[in-house]
Amino acid sequence: MLYVSLITESLRARPQLMFWTAALTQGLLWTVVPALFYAAPPGDLPVVLAVGHEYRLGSDLGPPLAFWLADIAYGVTGGPFGVYLLSQLCVIVAFWAIFQLGRATVGMSQAVLAVLLMVGIAAVWVTTAEFGPAILAMPIWAFVLLHYWRAVGEGRSGYWFLLALEIGLLLLTSYLGFLLFALLAVFTLATKRGRMALRRIDPWLCAAVALLVALPHLAWLADAQDLWMPKLARLITIDPAGGAIDWLRILAGLIIAHAGIIVFGLLASGWGSWRRGAVSTVDRRFIDPSARSMIYFFALLPALVAAFVAAVAEQMVGTDASDGQAWSLASAGPLVVCSGLAVIVAAGSSIRLYRQRLLSVAWVALLVGPPVAMVLAVLLLPWTLAVDLEVLKPADEMGRFFADSFQRRTGRPLAIVAGETRTAALIALEPRSRPSLLRDAPPERSPWLRSADIGEKGAVVVWLATDRAGTPPPSVKASFPDLVIEVPKVFERAVEGRLPLLRIGWGVIRPQAEAAANPVAPLR
Repeated sequence: MLYVSLITESLRARPQLMFWTAALTQGLLWTVVPALFYAAPPGDLPVVLAVGHEYRLGSDLGPPLAFWLADIAYGVTGGPFGVYLLSQLCVIVAFWAIFQLGRATVGMSQAVLAVLLMVGIAAVWVTTAEFGPAILAMPIWAFVLLHYWRAVGEGRSGYWFLLALEIGLLLLTSYLGFLLFALLAVFTLATKRGRMALRRIDPWLCAAVALLVALPHLAWLADAQDLWMPKLARLITIDPAGGAIDWLRILAGLIIAHAGIIVFGLLASGWGSWRRGAVSTVDRRFIDPSARSMIYFFALLPALVAAFVAAVAEQMVGTDASDGQAWSLASAGPLVVCSGLAVIVAAGSSIRLYRQRLLSVAWVALLVGPPVAMVLAVLLLPWTLAVDLEVLKPADEMGRFFADSFQRRTGRPLAIVAGETRTAALIALEPRSRPSLLRDAPPERSPWLRSADIGEKGAVVVWLATDRAGTPPPSVKASFPDLVIEVPKVFERAVEGRLPLLRIGWGVIRPQAEAAANPVAPLR
């Protein structure tokens, strides 16, 4: 007897309902879980919000659009809930764009199957609460590929203008946008349809408009040579062997991030199965060879090239953690949006689904399991393994205490917070004053502050205290040698468990009227 699972039957009968059920379930889970169980924003999100609140045209973290949108979402909802919601909207929109690209190339049923496979990619589903440039780049990247196919693959010239705006927005979001821009040019020159399209004016206008949209950040980048020139000068010091190892390590991480897709493939295949009777299939129409080439190209080349660039960047940064950020899984989102569709294209025109019960269980487990595991980790790890999770730190209480303490002592609202970047960034989320964050040296990392600002406005300097005296770490002591240390403030975590007390060392730099007479110069 032929067994057909509910998921397989839904793929045939109601594919769009299946798509929206999967996408909205993911969005709901990863919006509700951090909103209910995180006392502090995860990962680098506090720094993203602090940088975004300055509304600069760029920073050492990249183009500005994601930072601006994060701050707007934070301000609209009065807290990080808006940012969690924005993050999941980005994921849902990215999946919708890939679904539309799949409909145009492999048909509706296999397009839904491609989106369902994305549950098996950790970079897409697990890290999306940490909103940043990579998360915002996902839907824009997906729409660029969709509208590129519409314009070049299907010859629909009306999509060139949309494509231009999307490429421009991508360049304002992440430096990965320059990679996609270059790969689009390479693919266009390498294919017959692409070369035919270049005979018209549309693609040239598209490139011009895209660069025009990104012009404000490009102008800032040209003026910020003191930020990127020192890193560029380190190219000659790169160790080729170390770079190759880093490249392979990053590629291995990307492959591991696809572990869920590998599991799905093994379960769905006939490998190791004793049954060879009739099985359910998900069929598609004939796929255009140009579409096949495009999907393979943009599923593989961006990851390979981005991994190489990241390996070179890590070699340039070296061990100076203050000078850049290492590659992480949270950065990989836009590079893997085509992975599920590429697997479906490679699987053939008729995909046979064995072990449908196990497939259904595995899919639901990978959809629901990570957020459930995160909830259990938040509730149990402080009690069992005494793990100090960053998301359990009481960001609201910390911000209120230091803002109120500064205002009581100086009569002014808190304007600047400095010290250890992660701890200071949590204080910078204080909703009433939203103080500026002074990040770790070098000064180019905080271009919104001048040398006179701390003297004029004062500041609170904070760090994680490791003893009862609140001794500052060497980096803080070197930056603020004359700081008068206060008695450390003790806070209760959202889940305390068996953890030691959370002590925050701090000191106040009082505003000095005479500092206003000092000449204004870049912070050094």
